[in-house]
Amino acid sequence: MFVGDVLDLLTSPGDVSSVLIEGFAKASLYLMIASGLTLIFGLMDVINFAHGAFTMYGAYIAAGLMLGLVTASMGWATVMLVFLFVLVVVFALLAALGTIFEVTLVRKLYEYPPIYQILLTFGITITMEQFMRMIVEFRDINNGQWNLDWASPRRQTLPSELGDSELLFVEFTNLQLFEILLGVLTAVGIWAFLNRTRYGLFVRAGVEDEEMAKALGINVQRTFTVVFAVGSGIAGAAGVVLMWDPLWSVSVPLALDVLLPAFVIVIVGGLGSFKGTVVASLLVGMIDALGTWAFTTGVIEFTGLEELMIFSILVVMLILQPRGLFGVEGQGDHG
Repeated sequence: MFVGDVLDLLTSPGDVSSVLIEGFAKASLYLMIASGLTLIFGLMDVINFAHGAFTMYGAYIAAGLMLGLVTASMGWATVMLVFLFVLVVVFALLAALGTIFEVTLVRKLYEYPPIYQILLTFGITITMEQFMRMIVEFRDINNGQWNLDWASPRRQTLPSELGDSELLFVEFTNLQLFEILLGVLTAVGIWAFLNRTRYGLFVRAGVEDEEMAKALGINVQRTFTVVFAVGSGIAGAAGVVLMWDPLWSVSVPLALDVLLPAFVIVIVGGLGSFKGTVVASLLVGMIDALGTWAFTTGVIEFTGLEELMIFSILVVMLILQPRGLFGVEGQGDHG
């Protein structure tokens, strides 16, 4: 039965194309989520368990702004402009928050064993989650609540024009194409930041040899602050996109939901390798899409199939290639 269903998939161009498009869309989302962690964990060697909380905050802030700014009379072009405005605002806010955390808390633990970073960032995650839960479940003394449908910002703000399309007998959603476009822009933007900017040069120099970089007059501390800020901002921006995706929900548990696959991608791709993050995102996205297809078609009736397949990749990689696909020994150690 299983082999027959797989053969049917492989011999059906429409089904194959649908799985590929969904895989690319999921890979784009995973790339946006994992890119910030690649900068912070992969390059700076900071185990940031608060990364998922930044994505969750980005989703909630975006939901609040979109629900407050978008009206029923707006055309789709105006809504998209509002979305892009919200994307920039959320990036800036979360980058500022990341800067505060790095300067006041994380910086003090660079020379300490990783367990201290884990405990600190895990504590930050719990604090951020409980603070957000307090806000979204707010009730005043008159038992009043926020007049915002936090659970369904997609239904109220996603333009109806971003519906379905068909090309060469392949059906897909325009939202999937939008996510793929944002994923490509994210990849190009981070590559340009690391390879075509002054700070990108400083980052790579500080990662390769911190003492030599300091001797050359590079302010490594400030450079790592910028990296932490950019990584946090990207995490928040990923939350903005997740707000519109039907496979994700704006909720407090979102922090953990995005953190685990992000760590898988960074480790599988190789610490400090952005190329590895891109490749691992594609791999995880495609396997996730294949798992979704297998479950929805009844080939394998197991609700946790996608997660099982994703974490199986991590286990296999740690056994066969502990450094990851493109990892380099010592990468990310600035201690």
